[in-house]
Amino acid sequence: MPTIPSPEETPHRHRQIAESFGVNAERYDRTRPSYPEALIEHIVSISPGRAVLDVGCGTGVEARQFQAAGCTVLGVEPDPRMAEFARGRGLEVDVATFETWDSAGRVFDAVIAGTAWHWVDPVAGAAKAAEVLRPRGVLSAFWHVFHLPTEVAEAYGVVYRRVAPDSPFTLQPGTRALEVYRQMLDKAAEGIRETGRFEDPLESSFQWERTYTRDEWLDQLPTHGSMTRLPEDKLTQVLDGVGAAIDAMGGSFTLPYTTVAITATRTATP
Repeated sequence: MPTIPSPEETPHRHRQIAESFGVNAERYDRTRPSYPEALIEHIVSISPGRAVLDVGCGTGVEARQFQAAGCTVLGVEPDPRMAEFARGRGLEVDVATFETWDSAGRVFDAVIAGTAWHWVDPVAGAAKAAEVLRPRGVLSAFWHVFHLPTEVAEAYGVVYRRVAPDSPFTLQPGTRALEVYRQMLDKAAEGIRETGRFEDPLESSFQWERTYTRDEWLDQLPTHGSMTRLPEDKLTQVLDGVGAAIDAMGGSFTLPYTTVAITATRTATP
């Protein structure tokens, strides 16, 4: 079940959600999954150098992976709480939305965004990326796409719709995750094309899975955009409902992930 606002509602305009993840930065960093090493290696291999700009870097999950691959990484993050956490883990971070960020003349070999590009205007963001990329530099936006087991998704949807009926998150259990993400992926690619400064964007995917215990999933769930702004009493109701569903499944479940990337190379001409 997707846990992003409907792409038809232009997620990047939901600034109050986009800048809400720092409510518990430590939990976010501890529970959110990292990205497939094959993806990191691919982006590094096609970039002309090792200078990386991480858009919406959050706590630095993917930034640390690129650092481990030998890259120098600068993060741009609108939430000062997330930025402060990332700095504490060794990442240099500028606090700003990407569209308004001042590059101060700095240029990069790759601009990346891990589960963050939907919070950026797809056209303005791609144009900004083109401005700060060297010729033949790479823009890559990537997301974890997952579909919860039916029992968990239904429990989540029922309780969530009851406690947050006006939420922009639809959370329809029957909706396949990739169907929702498809609209977002297409918007990202269209925004890149509209700039006229990139080669045609390419889509790649990496499949993997992870088994979660009840406690592990309930620990991560409050970090999702649909949950970060819920009052404590409503958050507890959602966690209780989802926890009961996982208990009925035996206390754990295996979640298949597909990490999907939209990647484009900046043209050699200005």
